[in-house]
Amino acid sequence: MGLLTGDALGPLAIAVALFLLLVDLLHRRRFWAARFPPGPMPLPLLGNLLQMDFQDTLFYLDRLRRRFGDVFSLQLAWTPVVVLNGLEAVREALVYHSEDTADRPPMPIYEHLGFGPRSQGVFMARYGREWREQRRFALSTLRNFGLGKKSLEQWVTEEASCLCAAFADHAGRPFSPRALLNKAVSNVITSLTYGRRFEYDDPRLHKLIDRALKGLQEDSGFAREALNSIPVLLRIPGLADKVFSSQKALLTLLSELVQEHRITRDPTQPPQDLTDAFLDEIEKARGNPESSFNDKNMLMVTADLFLAGMLSTSATLAWALLLMILHPDVQRRVQREIDEVLGPVQRPAMADQTRMPFTMAVMHEVGLQPSAPMLSTTQHGQCQGTTLITNLSSVLKDKTVWKKPFRFHPEHFLDAQGQFVKQEAFMPFSAGRRVCLGEPLARMEFFLFFTCLLQRFSFSVPVGQPRPSDHGVFSFLMIPPPYQLCAVPR
Repeated sequence: MGLLTGDALGPLAIAVALFLLLVDLLHRRRFWAARFPPGPMPLPLLGNLLQMDFQDTLFYLDRLRRRFGDVFSLQLAWTPVVVLNGLEAVREALVYHSEDTADRPPMPIYEHLGFGPRSQGVFMARYGREWREQRRFALSTLRNFGLGKKSLEQWVTEEASCLCAAFADHAGRPFSPRALLNKAVSNVITSLTYGRRFEYDDPRLHKLIDRALKGLQEDSGFAREALNSIPVLLRIPGLADKVFSSQKALLTLLSELVQEHRITRDPTQPPQDLTDAFLDEIEKARGNPESSFNDKNMLMVTADLFLAGMLSTSATLAWALLLMILHPDVQRRVQREIDEVLGPVQRPAMADQTRMPFTMAVMHEVGLQPSAPMLSTTQHGQCQGTTLITNLSSVLKDKTVWKKPFRFHPEHFLDAQGQFVKQEAFMPFSAGRRVCLGEPLARMEFFLFFTCLLQRFSFSVPVGQPRPSDHGVFSFLMIPPPYQLCAVPR
C-alpha cells in the first residue's frame, strides 16, 4: 500500500484528533459521573464554557437548577465545578462545613499579573496562614478605626450630608442617582483606607470609579473564565494585560495613592488609617520573607476593600431608591417612621435602628436583590480540590423560605406585632469562614445614607417617563437597570 499523500494527511489528522477528543470526553464523563452530581453535557476541551450565559449568569444557573436540582455540576474546560443552590445546600456547605469550604480556587490570571501566594489580598486569597493573617489584620484595623464606634459613624453621617446636598443641587429635576451614590460610598472607603475624601467633581475620583466599574465587567465575562480554566492561553504575549486593562489601571491609581501616603505620612504618629497600619506591619516584618505584609499585598488588600465596599453598597442603595419610586406606599410608610423617631432635623444614628422596625424590614428586603455567586474550593473528602459555586441569589429567592420571593414584600422581616425579625436565609454577605469582613460597615452606610435621603427627600418617577423596570442587570453583582428619579425636598 502506498504512502499517504500530504493532502490526505490533513483530514486524517483532524479526524484522529476529533476521535481522541471524543474518547477523552467519554472517559472523563464516566469518571466524573461517579463522583459528581448530574449536569449538562460538556463539549470537548471547553466543557460548558460556550453554553454559559455570562451576560446573565444567575438566570443560567437558575435554569439549570430547575432541570438538575439544587446541586449540579458544570465542566469549565478541564475543571469540574459543583453548583449549590437553596438554603439547605448552601448552609450545609458554608456553615456546617465552613472549614472544608473556606479555600478559594487557583486563579492563574492573578498569578500571571504578578500576585503570588502572599500577595492576593483578602477576597480571593487561598485559605491558609497568609489569608488568616490578612483577615485578622483587616478586622482588627477596621475596629481600631471605629468600625461600630462613633468615629466612623460620624464619617458616614457627614458623607451622607454631602450626598443629600448633591441631590438637592438637582432642584427636583430628573437625574440618575448612581454616579452620586458611587462617589459617596467611595469616599467612605477612601477615608478609612487612605485617610482622605474627594470632592464629587474631582477628576481623580471619577477615574477611580470608572476603572472599578469597567474592571467589574472584565471580571464577569467569558474571557476571565476561559483564561482561568485554560491557563495555557496566558502565554500569549500581552493577552492578560489587554483583557484586564481596567483592573490594571485601577491598581495603578490605587498604587499612586499608597505612594503619596507613604511620602506624607508621619511615622511618629499613631496610624490614622488602614494604609498607615499596613505600613507599620511591613516595617515589623522587614527581613521575614514568609510574611504576607509586603507592598504588593498592601495594594491588593486596599483594592479589595475599595472594590467590594464601593460596588456592593452603592448597588444596594441604587436598588433601594429604585424600589422606593416603584412602591411609593412603602416610601411614605418609611418616611412616617423616620418623622416619628427623628423628626425633620435630627440626624439619623445607628442607635435609632431599634426604634425603626419597618425601615429595617424595608432595608433587608432590598438586600434580597440577587447577589454574586461565591467561589470556594473543598479541602477534604472524595472531591477534594473541587471548585464550588454557592449561589447566594438562590437562597435570597428560595421559595421554601420566603412567602413572596419574587415580589418586594418587606413583611418578610416583620412579625405579627410589626416588629423586625431577622431571617436565617438572609445571607447577602455569605456565611461561614468567608463571610464578608466589611458587613458591619456596609450595614452602617446603608442605614445612615438611606434614612438621611428619605428624611430629606421624596422620590418619584419623572413626569412623562415610563415606569422603570426592576429587572436587574448582571455584572458580577446584580445591579439595577439605568433609571432616573426626581428628588423633591420634603
